[in-house]
Amino acid sequence: MVLICRQSPMEAPIVSSYNDKIRPLLDCIDKLRHLKIMQEGIQLPTIVVVGDQSSGKSSVLESLAGISLPRGQGICTRVPLIMRLKNVPNLGQPELHLEFNGKTVPTDEESVAEAIVLATEEVAGRGKGISHAPLTLTVKKCGVPDLTMVDLPGITRVPVHGQPEDIYEQISNIIMEYITPEESIILNVLSASVDFSTCESIRMSQKVDKTGERTLAVKVSADDVHIGLGYVCVRNRIGEESYEEARMEEAKLFQSHPFLSKIEKSMVSIPVLAQKLVRIQANIISKCLPEIVRKINDKLTANMADLNRLPKNLSTVAEALTTFLRIISSAKESLRKILVRGEFDEYPDEEEMHCKARLVEMLDEYAEDLRVSFDSNNFLMEEILALEETKEISLPNFLPRRVFLSILHKRVKAISTRPEDFVAKLWDYIEKMVVRVWKEYAESYPQLLSSMKRASQNLIAKMKQKSVDWVQEIIGMEMMADYSCNPEYSATWSKLMVKQGELMERLNDSSKGSKLNIDGNKIEISHLRGFGSDAVCKAFDMRMRIIAYWKIVLMRLVDSMALHVLYSIQTLVNRELEEEVVGDLMAPHGGGIERMLGESQVVAEKRYRLSKSVKLLMESKDVVANIMDRIVLADG
Repeated sequence: MVLICRQSPMEAPIVSSYNDKIRPLLDCIDKLRHLKIMQEGIQLPTIVVVGDQSSGKSSVLESLAGISLPRGQGICTRVPLIMRLKNVPNLGQPELHLEFNGKTVPTDEESVAEAIVLATEEVAGRGKGISHAPLTLTVKKCGVPDLTMVDLPGITRVPVHGQPEDIYEQISNIIMEYITPEESIILNVLSASVDFSTCESIRMSQKVDKTGERTLAVKVSADDVHIGLGYVCVRNRIGEESYEEARMEEAKLFQSHPFLSKIEKSMVSIPVLAQKLVRIQANIISKCLPEIVRKINDKLTANMADLNRLPKNLSTVAEALTTFLRIISSAKESLRKILVRGEFDEYPDEEEMHCKARLVEMLDEYAEDLRVSFDSNNFLMEEILALEETKEISLPNFLPRRVFLSILHKRVKAISTRPEDFVAKLWDYIEKMVVRVWKEYAESYPQLLSSMKRASQNLIAKMKQKSVDWVQEIIGMEMMADYSCNPEYSATWSKLMVKQGELMERLNDSSKGSKLNIDGNKIEISHLRGFGSDAVCKAFDMRMRIIAYWKIVLMRLVDSMALHVLYSIQTLVNRELEEEVVGDLMAPHGGGIERMLGESQVVAEKRYRLSKSVKLLMESKDVVANIMDRIVLADG
């Protein structure tokens, strides 16, 4: 931080001592900044100048550069102003130019303030608003310190003179954006009358630099504000003083003032500030340079890999056809792995893509869903009433088949929608997997991918409807007829009928209890004591036949579904999918293989962006390599 002992609108130029060993480091960073390497997310060491509105920030920069900057009421700095000061010995006429909005505007010492105002209005508008878009002022001059600094808008809490209501938040966001990177050196500028320990800019600095190791600031006392890089006191130029006169007055002030003269000479004056900033900047550059080299190399390697993964431009129909066939072949093989063979080496960490396992899970859920627990209350009452209503003149001990079919029909109807729900869920999942695989292999050809997705979705919609039709036929057959050659039916019925004797004993002797264990379920039977034994025996026989046959029905619904799923998936992958995709692509609306000849806008933009980034990074790598070689030679 810089302590302004006396504030005024102008300051004076200085002649800085200059170390030739530092110059290559500064040139390197300036070249990287000019290449806009920060657009690649690589931060550069930067001196960031912060302070309250009208604290004297611009005055300090004027003193360092020996030029006049805009000033007036309110916020004078409405955009980040990057100042590049370059000491050019024996340069007769100073050279100044502004860079903004992609253009370079030359100016001179007399016109620079007006040029900055005009550039600011072009970037941030004519009002009082601020902008994140920076201006860059390059000053080549004999005797200035080699520094690059960013002057930020001054902190103000109360909007005035047409400023936005959220002016404080806007300025705070800009300041935090610049001072947060660890590569930034924070230069706080405050008036001598400010209570430093409660100063807003100090508080912002401490949020991102808790130890103060990269903050140059005012240190009131060890207990108040810890500033790792110390502080410097300066005097600004007053009135019409020349720069030389201002420096002479500054020297007198710190020599003769009863209080200020007690400050160590290593902590006062613009020349001391300049030397200190140059040294700090050089130190931070030396510290950060190896990490910058690593980040450039890592980013370059990653971008070149991404660039190489992009598909090459297709120029002939033959190239397009070859690419199309390769995509079809690769996608089919991938689908065989995940849908048919159950391999998941291509998607080891994505459980959703382990399709065989997911299909088994869905079938298990389907089987469990079919096992509807029918009402066990009022045991045998449905059968007794049905038998009662179907009495006819016939031989005894014959069970009417129509009663069996009627009860069976009710059970099948109760689960009739579940197989249909299952096939809908199944095909939705398969469609998702197929589209995912197409995207994996054809993402670089969106004009082809859209055709593949459309064809796949149309085909799967047809296959889903076929499955629904098949399920409806299966359910219809189960409702219309009863048949099975499975010996389990007779075996299960015989095993269950053993319980008939126990049922009649318990009905005839209440002391034996009122519950009967049938097929693992304890069932209340006391309500049957009011019916004749013949009616109960016939109803029991009917219920046991239903139970035995229902197990066969459920097994049939699950087994046939599993076979249907496997057959349908293999048909889809091995034959129909490729035929449908080729047919759609070659149809009048498909555009044919020629559609692949035009590179998509997405890929073209990505190729341009990566190529531009690789070029920038390679140029930056050369810049850094040159300076690293010079450092090695100097150390040697």
